[in-house]
Amino acid sequence: MSDRPFQRILLTNDDGIGEPGLNLLEEVASTLAREVWVVAPEHDQSGTANSISLHQPLRLRQRGQFRYSLSGTPADCVIMAVQHLMGDQRPDLVLSGINAGANLGDDVAYSGTVAGAMTALFLGLPGIALSQSFRNRKQVPWETAAHWAPRIITSLTAGGWPGNLCYNVNFPDIPPDEVTGMEAARQGEGGILKIGIDAREDTREKPYYWLRFIRERRETSPDSDVAVLKRGAVAVTPVKFDRTDTDAMAGLRQMLA
Repeated sequence: MSDRPFQRILLTNDDGIGEPGLNLLEEVASTLAREVWVVAPEHDQSGTANSISLHQPLRLRQRGQFRYSLSGTPADCVIMAVQHLMGDQRPDLVLSGINAGANLGDDVAYSGTVAGAMTALFLGLPGIALSQSFRNRKQVPWETAAHWAPRIITSLTAGGWPGNLCYNVNFPDIPPDEVTGMEAARQGEGGILKIGIDAREDTREKPYYWLRFIRERRETSPDSDVAVLKRGAVAVTPVKFDRTDTDAMAGLRQMLA
């Protein structure tokens, strides 16, 4: 027990409680921390980004020691855990995932997985989002995330936390022994070509609609998250709340002067 670097780790995800990626992350965290807390959504909350539930009550259900599900978003889960359940025993680290599917490029703006880590950042805590890419949903290579997650978490936290950021980690869709290493990557451009609307009718002939992403991964610069994954490496991207386009500031100042 004494050789574990963390006293307390908090886990969440956006796929929902009981999903294989979260179970895997719990196994990984148990090798790194003396105490592992899980507070995850009751149901799938993919695509909810950083949203929090302001217009409906939250229902909390205990599922074991230090293990809860919540009728809310990943951001709700982290806030509920840190501000209510854990009291003055704040976690040393928040881990979000492991998501079934990569969170790259435009996906980051919508990702509930990334939002779990960003909510930790908002609360002044280190946060890491982890996602496992796949080509076939029925054959997600979880063994790659299982092998590389402890190494990447240890590497990112070994020298202390660098400051006002969290990390977005994506594992490539190849066997663990074929992964070439870990690389720093910037958030790539594109990925979501457009958002489609499927119009349908229910059994009472009333209309309802499904939103869906229509994706197209474009070739991007060699240091992008997409390119790093294509090279067979784990992509690690530092992420922060500030979305200011600094390149546009000079032109904007002239325009408004």
